[in-house]
Amino acid sequence: MNPDPETHALAIMGMLHDGADTVLLLGPHEPGFWAHFTAQPEYADGAPDPLDRWSKRAIGALASAWGGVAVFPSDGPPYPPFQDWALRSGRAFVSPVGMLVHDHAGLMISFRGAVRLPGHLPLPAPAANPCLTCKEQPCRSACPVSALSPTGYDVPACRAFLSRDPRQDCMSQGCAARRACPVSQSYGRLDAQSAFHMRAFH
Repeated sequence: MNPDPETHALAIMGMLHDGADTVLLLGPHEPGFWAHFTAQPEYADGAPDPLDRWSKRAIGALASAWGGVAVFPSDGPPYPPFQDWALRSGRAFVSPVGMLVHDHAGLMISFRGAVRLPGHLPLPAPAANPCLTCKEQPCRSACPVSALSPTGYDVPACRAFLSRDPRQDCMSQGCAARRACPVSQSYGRLDAQSAFHMRAFH
């Protein structure tokens, strides 16, 4: 597609038909996303929500060039069904710890936004669920407080652990369960990006 989303260090992480439209899910293109984002004016201007503001600018520009409409997870309420879209794209699946796992990004999957295009574009073949061939499934035992399971995410337990010792590596390197995923490890996301998201979460 012209312009290529990689000009904004973004990648198409999934496609699906939704009603009469095609939805393109956009996420960080790795390696290289963090270096690109930290060179943008939003990162340095001191205003709140720099990544969300940059995402709206970059994906808004792509949507305009492609003749589509930009959609973001923060739009709402009602909020766009990004998790449902991801599952329907055939490239994301429910992992053993309940979070989405992506065929290329693993448990590090994140969606910066989406573009709705009119009409039905050809869709790629569905990907294979990486968890089905992951014998050890290290994500199941990686969380130091067992906050993640198929039954849900124990947010209070996670936050309490992070507060007890902010020097531990979940804050500096990102969620231990996400890092344990073999697909995550090959994705190329930098620790600095994970630490940025963990600070925002905590």
